[in-house]
Amino acid sequence: MQEPKVRPTGATANLGRSGFPHIVTPTGGTLDIVTGASQPGFNPLDLLYASLAACMAMSARIAAHKMGVQDQIHEIRAEASGEKADDGPSRIVRFEVVFTFDADIDAETKAAIIHAAEEICTVSNTLAGSPALDLRLAE
Repeated sequence: MQEPKVRPTGATANLGRSGFPHIVTPTGGTLDIVTGASQPGFNPLDLLYASLAACMAMSARIAAHKMGVQDQIHEIRAEASGEKADDGPSRIVRFEVVFTFDADIDAETKAAIIHAAEEICTVSNTLAGSPALDLRLAE
């Protein structure tokens, strides 16, 4: 049996004396970060919400496939948002993901898909836990 391929993960942010961070992934993905309120693009919090939304949408599709109803779904939309803490340290204290289905399935099946997606999604599982954060200086 052939071993499954493992996708390299991670990201590196490069930031000069001025300007904004440029993000590079091990697979060659790139993204420029913006921080101005009127600038189009992603800021770091947008990326956090985008990661959660994308993971939940993909996990919902996986769940629908496992339940045998994927062919009845035209589109799944997962919209992620959050509530920032009023006190320090700066952090998000609550995340919310709202699902919209363009699908020929009942509300009970949609709810089951959402529940299964939460169990499947690596990002939601990580945010719901308390992962360790190790910071160190490169050698």
